[in-house]
Amino acid sequence: MPNEYFKNLVIGSGEGGKVLAWTLAKSGQRTAVVERRWIGGSCPNTNCLPSKNEIYSAHVAETVRRARQFGVITAPVSIDMESVRNRKREMVAGLIAMHMEKYQTSGAELIMGQARFAGPHAVEVTLNSGGTRTLTGERIFLNLGTHAAIPPVCGLSDTRPMTNIEILELDRLPEHLVIIGGGYVGLEFAQAYRRFGSRVTVIQHGPQLLADQDADIAAELARILSAEGIQIITSAEVLNAEGRSGSSVTLTLRAPSGDSTISATDILVAAGRVPNTADIGLEAAGVELDPRGYIKVNDRLRTTAANIWALGECAGSPQFTHASLDDFRVVHGDLTGGTRSTRDRLMPSCLFTDPQVAHIGLTETLAKKRGIAYRLAKAPMLAVLRTRTSDQSIGFAKALIGADDRILGFTMIGPEAGEVMAVVQIAMLSDSPYTNLRDAILAHPTMAEGLNVLFSSIAPAG
Repeated sequence: MPNEYFKNLVIGSGEGGKVLAWTLAKSGQRTAVVERRWIGGSCPNTNCLPSKNEIYSAHVAETVRRARQFGVITAPVSIDMESVRNRKREMVAGLIAMHMEKYQTSGAELIMGQARFAGPHAVEVTLNSGGTRTLTGERIFLNLGTHAAIPPVCGLSDTRPMTNIEILELDRLPEHLVIIGGGYVGLEFAQAYRRFGSRVTVIQHGPQLLADQDADIAAELARILSAEGIQIITSAEVLNAEGRSGSSVTLTLRAPSGDSTISATDILVAAGRVPNTADIGLEAAGVELDPRGYIKVNDRLRTTAANIWALGECAGSPQFTHASLDDFRVVHGDLTGGTRSTRDRLMPSCLFTDPQVAHIGLTETLAKKRGIAYRLAKAPMLAVLRTRTSDQSIGFAKALIGADDRILGFTMIGPEAGEVMAVVQIAMLSDSPYTNLRDAILAHPTMAEGLNVLFSSIAPAG
C-alpha cells in the first residue's frame, strides 16, 4: 500500500483527540483519526453518558417507589432491564450519529482500525474492514485512553467478571452483585443496581470509600448507601474467586476482623484503569512511558518524541472527559502559540450518586498534608431551604478559606452538588473572596442559595 501523508494524525477518538482533529481539519489541514472500536471514545459509548443514562433510570425507579411520600399513589415498581439497556443504546446511537456528522462537516477522516507505529512518524493501520493502510503524520497526537484493570487475584479472571462495559449491556437483573472497588464507577453502579432491585455488596481495599476524599465525606456517603441496603466492606483484600460471574461466584476475603467468604451471582470489577499503551509500537516512535505504563509528557503534553503529543488518560491526565477537553486546549495552544499548560489546573469532579458528591480545589486532608492554613465552613443540607421542598436534606457542604479570604477548596454531598460546585469554581477562577458568595443575591429557593448559608458560617480573619 502507498504511504499516505497527513499534516495531523490522531490515534484514538476520545474527547481531546476528536475535538483537536475537527478543529485542525476545519482550518484546512489534512487530518485523520484512527479509532479501533469506539467512535467518539469511551465517554459516549461505555463510560460517562451511558452510565448516567442508566443511573437516571434507577433514579426514576427510586422516585416511583417513594411516590407515596409525596402524596402520589402508584402500583408496585418492576424493572425491565432490557428496556433500560435499549434506552441507553438509543442514546448512544444518537451520539454516534452526531459524531459522524462532525467528521463530515469538519473534513477530518475517520479510519477504523488498529494502529501500530512502524517508525518515528509512520503508522500502519490494520483496517477493521480488512487490509492495511500506511500513514505518515507530520504531527501525531496520542489519545489512547485506558481500560478497566483486573486485579491479580487468584481465580478472578477465570470468573469472567464484568467491567463498566459489560454491565451496561445487561438485559437482566443480577440477584446479588459484588463490586470490587469503592471509587466512582463502583459506587455509581452499586446504587443504581440496588435501586433496580439487586442485592449489592461493595468491597473496598482501603479504609474508606472514595480514597481521595476527606473522611467525613466518605463516611456520609457510606451511611447514605448503607441506608439503601448496600453492604459495604472496607479494609478488605480479595484472596480468591471461584465460579462464573452471571451464575454463581464465591469470593474469599481477608479483613481486620478475619477471613470470610461471600457468595453472589455476579462480579463487577471497578478497581482502577490501565493505559492503552501496550502493543502499539511506541518504542519505534521514541515515545517513552513511565513505570505505570502512562506516556511521559511535559506540561504542554509533548512526549519524548519530536512532534508527538499525548492527551487524556493515557498521558496521566485526570480520568474525566472534561480533563481531556482541557488537554485539547493545551495542545491546540501549543500548536498556535498559546501559553496554556497542565500546571496548577483547577480540576472539578462529580460523583453521580444520589446525592451527588462534587469537589473542587483542596481537601482538608491535602491542606493539612501541605501545611496550608485554612478556616473551615460547613453547613448541613437541611439548612438549605430548597431541600425541604424535595425531602432531600441528607448531606452537607464545606469549604476551605485561606488567610486572604480566597476559597481554597469546596466539597458538597447533596442534591445538584455538581451545579452548585460550578458557582464556587467560577469564584475560585476569578480569585473572588468568599464574601462575594456570602453576600450575593442568590435566587430563592435554589440549591445555590445554600452558599449564602455556608459562607456566612465563617469567622472573619483576624
